[in-house]
Amino acid sequence: MQDLNLPNYSLKFKTQEGKTYIFDPIRKKYLVNTPEEWVRQNFIQFLVKEKGYPASLMAVEMGIDVLNTKKRCDIVLYNTMGKPHIIVECKAPSIKIAQDTFDQIARYNLTLKTELLIVTNGLQHYVCVMDHENKCYHFLKEIPNYTK
Repeated sequence: MQDLNLPNYSLKFKTQEGKTYIFDPIRKKYLVNTPEEWVRQNFIQFLVKEKGYPASLMAVEMGIDVLNTKKRCDIVLYNTMGKPHIIVECKAPSIKIAQDTFDQIARYNLTLKTELLIVTNGLQHYVCVMDHENKCYHFLKEIPNYTK
């Protein structure tokens, strides 16, 4: 798999019927190691090991209803009160992050109303803080560390 702009992590793999699978510690199962899954699993490790977010406060591939349409959030981080705090949208490294990616995650946030939005393709990472009152977001220089 492609090198990412993230530290190297020791991830679990298995090969079955000619396909490589990667272990998701949040969902506790092996998944086909697609380029997007590679980014998602590395970013989960980054959030836990570098930023201090508890794995117990994460949901992966969480289903939500956005304007009567079923969607899936790549990663949702909750606060200690059980409210969604951050949405992370992961793309494959070959996918350029553009306005439509931010529009996608902003639509998800119509339902979840989180404080932070993160978009990554493993090479570039963007984080925005939401201004719900003015219906806009502002970019931060870096992803904040976990705080209770």
